[in-house]
Amino acid sequence: MSHLLILPILLPLLTGILLLLCARWGMRWARALSVGSAALLLVLSLVLLRRADGGILELYALGNWSPPFGIVLVLDRLAALMLVMTSTLALLCLIYAASGRDGPGDSLHPLTHFLLMGLNGAFLTGDLFNLFVFFEVLLIASYGMLLHGGGPERARAGLHYVILNLAGSALFLISVSLLYGVLGTLNMADMGRKVASLDAADLPLVHTGGLLLFLVFGLKAAIAPLYFWLPSAYAAATGPVAALFAVMTKVGIYTLVRVYCQVFGLDGGLPEFLQPWLWPLALITLALGVVGTLAARQLRQQVAYLVVVSVGTLMLGLALNSAAALGASLYYLLHSTWICAALFLLADVVRSQRGPAEDSIVQGPPLAQSAILGLMFFAAGVSVVGMPPLSGFIGKIALMQTVDSTAQAMVLWPALLLAGLFTITALSRSGSTLFWRTQGAVTGAGRAGAVPLLVIAAFIALSLGLSLGGHSVMAYTRATAEQIFHPQAYVQAIQDFRPLPSPHDAQEVHP
Repeated sequence: MSHLLILPILLPLLTGILLLLCARWGMRWARALSVGSAALLLVLSLVLLRRADGGILELYALGNWSPPFGIVLVLDRLAALMLVMTSTLALLCLIYAASGRDGPGDSLHPLTHFLLMGLNGAFLTGDLFNLFVFFEVLLIASYGMLLHGGGPERARAGLHYVILNLAGSALFLISVSLLYGVLGTLNMADMGRKVASLDAADLPLVHTGGLLLFLVFGLKAAIAPLYFWLPSAYAAATGPVAALFAVMTKVGIYTLVRVYCQVFGLDGGLPEFLQPWLWPLALITLALGVVGTLAARQLRQQVAYLVVVSVGTLMLGLALNSAAALGASLYYLLHSTWICAALFLLADVVRSQRGPAEDSIVQGPPLAQSAILGLMFFAAGVSVVGMPPLSGFIGKIALMQTVDSTAQAMVLWPALLLAGLFTITALSRSGSTLFWRTQGAVTGAGRAGAVPLLVIAAFIALSLGLSLGGHSVMAYTRATAEQIFHPQAYVQAIQDFRPLPSPHDAQEVHP
């Protein structure tokens, strides 16, 4: 039992506490500690990814209590992938914030690390109740992050965000209680084993609990019609916060895959009671995201709707209900998280250089760095739309190739292609208005420094790296999908787990 598994939770927790205790040291030390801890977390995540790549599950029993009675952390390919994606996102966003874009106040850095604690705990936990606990940790941190910077717009968006998530948390607790009442356990592996052998009389209650969970995860993932909170919240947040929030909807997608494949889909894939909902909700989410992208009047709002478009695309991959489709979806998940973060940061820089026009998609003054920002916008737009040679193209093509019937192809292919066409139209309008249709002189706003531009370039480079290393990344995501779609090994590993012998036990065995 390696203690490495708990470090992705402990490291951001301790960092957040230190940042609060050492606030009097000044922002210089806070920024150094925050970025240094995020870099260490990324290194740790890469080490865990390498360990998980062998396909062997690693377990960590807190307090040395054996499952299903104790809290257990589980490292598999999916958890390791999410850790790397999140730690990469956090490191770049914190570097961007530390360049002078983390004011006003000194709360952004500790809140970010508490958010990372909740995210990493949600990825690693093998227990449904502790998934709820880590959800609450990350949500409490996100409340403060959304309000960072102040102002009536953020307060209004924050109020809606808090109320909706509190309602989701209450529903989560109700569904967990219902499932515990029927199954007598909340360890996900043990729940899967019991659901597979459940009496027919108890199945309706379990399916009801499962559908209630779907409402909760659908709210987190911003699936239609539960997505309406996202555009206003993300558009109101500061640049680095909005970029970090690009991962929040992916947590909802992650929990859908984790819970439904391992608790309700022990026979392989997503359960039958969920299937009738996936196709229509995926198509509606994709369509509404595209409409919002076309209608957006601010660049930040447009990028927020692009997040909704990515959720609809991922839901289409889940609706196909195959390991190949899930593997392609996980590849697309990496791409969409990083490229949407790049666009949020780019919108933040553009906004700072347009004076009163900010990031409104209207004719305004020319940007102080129009050439480099325009080139970055073009590259990020090409990637997010899904045009070659960047990773969005590979992700969508891989997803389109996984259809196993003509009927599926007739739905999936037009949906993705039309969504790409309308997204090109929306981004072309935005780009031409912001970078070409200008009037007057450059405003007095300062030019962006080298660090913010390098961070945006790094996100775009990640998209190019996913493209160049597409074969290796896709091989990993496909192996991850196979592991998730065949959860018997996960269940067996937890059932066979035995806690470490205590010193007292060792004395009894070896007097």
